[in-house]
Amino acid sequence: MQKIKTSDYDILFSNQNSSFINDIIFKNKYSKVFILVDSNTKKYCLKLFLKKHLSEIKIQLITIKNGEENKNTKSLHSIWIKISKLGGDRKSLLINLGGGMISDLGGFVASTYNRGIDFINIPTTLLSMVDASIGGKVGINIEKLKNMVGVFNYPKLILIDTSFLQTLPKRELKSGFGEMLKHGLIFDKKYFKRLSELKNINSKLNNELIYNSIKIKNEIVKSDPKEKNIRKILNFGHTLGHAIESHFLGKKKSKTLLHGEAISIGMILESYISYKILKMPYEQCLHIKKTINSKFEKIKINSEDSKSITNLIKFDKKSKGGKVLFVLLYEIGKSKIDIEVPRKTIIESLDFYSS
Repeated sequence: MQKIKTSDYDILFSNQNSSFINDIIFKNKYSKVFILVDSNTKKYCLKLFLKKHLSEIKIQLITIKNGEENKNTKSLHSIWIKISKLGGDRKSLLINLGGGMISDLGGFVASTYNRGIDFINIPTTLLSMVDASIGGKVGINIEKLKNMVGVFNYPKLILIDTSFLQTLPKRELKSGFGEMLKHGLIFDKKYFKRLSELKNINSKLNNELIYNSIKIKNEIVKSDPKEKNIRKILNFGHTLGHAIESHFLGKKKSKTLLHGEAISIGMILESYISYKILKMPYEQCLHIKKTINSKFEKIKINSEDSKSITNLIKFDKKSKGGKVLFVLLYEIGKSKIDIEVPRKTIIESLDFYSS
């Protein structure tokens, strides 16, 4: 069994039957155990989870609709009500079984119900394994604006079981792979090279690569838990990526982008901006664009989309005094935080992506 230890919780890796969660429940003598799932997780993952990792424990199941659009105040309120009606108290435990939406929303529910109850994250998507469930950020969206309300709070445990990846469609796997590419771009040039050379992204993705991504994120978070400095590099691709995700989330008659898909576009845009502002080698900028476009479907962004996206970035959580601050690259593996970017350069980056 592999383990990554943080100052607040353990990240355990186990594809075999395990008793880790049972042990925590018995040790802490929880009065109630709730499991939060969405409709997809309930259908594809719940039975497997109960069989492998939670036995002889009475649970209360709470199900919500799947989809990022449901990470909102309406879902938050309904979960609070359900826990209350089922007798939840301060000695209750909430297990979040699902992707990033479930870990974000469930973590926020647990952090606020009765001023805070314990929670455990069981990520079932690649994205939530390498990103969303790690690092203590929990929260919800406000209308179409991503993660605008939230707190920092840590789970009792994160359990990584990569056998859940076999339940995912390829598009979901690719979404998580986008965040793995980001870890290489901001922190480890050799790791990015290994990822860029992968010919096929499937449910049998090398466990070592997943472990490496989690380790990179954990190292960054450990040195800056509340995102005052170095942790900001994890936002590479996210300033424009979140704006793109929000734009397509609120655009009628248009396909909603998954988080990793939007962030991957954002990384191409912000690589171009890195070339313009930090003089990142242009061949690296082109290599990043070529790598990402070889693994993700290219999205058509017209002038109307561009206008909406550039307007949405003003809502970015990293903005200060009305100034939007970016994470950029000197080169692959070397980052710089808190850089103001002219609107003209942002528009140029969108043209670069579309060309």
